[in-house]
Amino acid sequence: MSEIVVVGSFTTRPGKEADGLEAFKAIVEPTHGEEGCILYALHQGTDDPARLAFVERWESRELLNAHLESEHVQAVLARADELFAVGDIVVYDAVPGGETKKGSLAEHAAS
Repeated sequence: MSEIVVVGSFTTRPGKEADGLEAFKAIVEPTHGEEGCILYALHQGTDDPARLAFVERWESRELLNAHLESEHVQAVLARADELFAVGDIVVYDAVPGGETKKGSLAEHAAS
């Protein structure tokens, strides 16, 4: 099993910005307690607060899949059509390059 990086990008529906943000904020703490969670960080767009993004690191794809099936994630997914106009989750393998600490999330986090 190898570490993976996940980027989830979402745009809330008009008028649902606060609800979408609160729904995502509610899953951060329980996710931090999950097996395999190395990094799970929520971000909100500076220029467009309707844009929300997660940057994540997981020990393996299998543990990410367990996270996606968790009760707290499933509760948000049940409301996805209500809260979000657009959603995209992409799983990446790291491709380090350049300076070690600047070219890898894993190396950067270790500093």
